[in-house]
Amino acid sequence: MIDQINSSLSFQSEALKLRSQRQELLAANIANADTPNYKARDFDFSRALENAARTGSPVAGRSSSPAQIAVRERTDGKQGLDGNTVDLDTERVQFADNALRYEATLKFINGKLRTLLSAIQG
Repeated sequence: MIDQINSSLSFQSEALKLRSQRQELLAANIANADTPNYKARDFDFSRALENAARTGSPVAGRSSSPAQIAVRERTDGKQGLDGNTVDLDTERVQFADNALRYEATLKFINGKLRTLLSAIQG
């Protein structure tokens, strides 16, 4: 029983870490929208979460870092005259979507913990 709870919370914890790292990348893209030759970067969240789930990284164990995630340049064919590939509209949408999903994961974890607490208290 405790293993199932730990597994569920570990998965959600890993999702939060990945969402946080993605938010940092997206924020860096927005911050560098006017930097010549800056290449917008991102990673495939689904693939990164799948890899984390497959390796079974527990909360207290391995923590993901951008070096362990396949960060790639966003290649949608848009490039400014200065070599910059940041599309502010795309970045803002991705940033808002990621923030919303981060919040949803937090709410899920809080709901799960409240349910456990209520079961323990009776």
